[in-house]
Amino acid sequence: MRSTCSLYIDTGYLLAAAATRTTGTSLRSGIHVDYTRLITSLIDTAENLSGLPLLRVHWYDSARNGVPNCQQERIGELSKVKLRLGRFGVDGEQKGVDLRIGLDLVTHAQHNTSDVFFLVSGDDDLTEAVEEAQAHGIQVEVLAVPGPDNRARGVARHLLRAVDQLHVLDGANIDDSVIKIEAPKPDAEPTPASKPATATTAATPLDAAAAARGPRPAAAPSTPPAKTPNRGLVYTSTTGSEGRQISDYPRNYLDAHEDLAVLDDVIKRVLASYLATTDGDGRRRLTLVRPLIPQDVDRALLLDASHALQQYALDESIRFSLRQRFWHLFDCAQAS
Repeated sequence: MRSTCSLYIDTGYLLAAAATRTTGTSLRSGIHVDYTRLITSLIDTAENLSGLPLLRVHWYDSARNGVPNCQQERIGELSKVKLRLGRFGVDGEQKGVDLRIGLDLVTHAQHNTSDVFFLVSGDDDLTEAVEEAQAHGIQVEVLAVPGPDNRARGVARHLLRAVDQLHVLDGANIDDSVIKIEAPKPDAEPTPASKPATATTAATPLDAAAAARGPRPAAAPSTPPAKTPNRGLVYTSTTGSEGRQISDYPRNYLDAHEDLAVLDDVIKRVLASYLATTDGDGRRRLTLVRPLIPQDVDRALLLDASHALQQYALDESIRFSLRQRFWHLFDCAQAS
């Protein structure tokens, strides 16, 4: 068999890190991705670094009930790309992705499918699979996405120590493939010159009949709905749809939190990206599910806070602070 290299791409890591480089936060909805260009650049990088032709790209992502969406189907139809899907659990957390990557690394190493495996991921949970693949004589190297400072983004220390080499991807290739979604422009104001149709200027017989009936009586002002009493913060335990009520921390807990400034910075960046990609209806829908936080937003908050605080696992107090503070800063953004 001829010598080849293979690519193993953790989509969650790739897009979260690319979004952070482009928008300052890992919220994936804040970016538009040219997947064909991005995958092609990764293939070129792997072939140039190894001096070997590519055997295959393994693309790992999550899907609802394991069924690919339209975008994932298009990716799976690209040349030499093998789509490998996990699923979303009932709590919204992705399931089976890390396991699939680890099993493929070990199985492909046992069958000696390629000489060099390039892993696009930073997940600590893949460390043992990398070491097992190396035990079968395979060279395993990590391709890391550069952050805004052009340094490797989000690669766990255990994984970094295990792999044979770390390469930081060319930031220009990421910038060419990943574009920040800008805030939608507000609707145009009606021009002062526009006038209501009259019986003499009506464009249609229906307009003329409406004008003849005269103006409609003004609608009574609507009464704003009463706010529900605050019985404690409700949020998903990770990033799912099921909420639970938390009342273990005092209401002034945030004011004394030593990491408040760091958390505020994380939240403001996530909020800015989210608000730039949703319209007025989207913001109203967000307030309707309050105090629950949408899964993608919650995931970005936790991931960005983990990186900012340099903590692999956030304790419950920080999670509480992060989610409660989100709504405070959301209200501030709406009022401004």
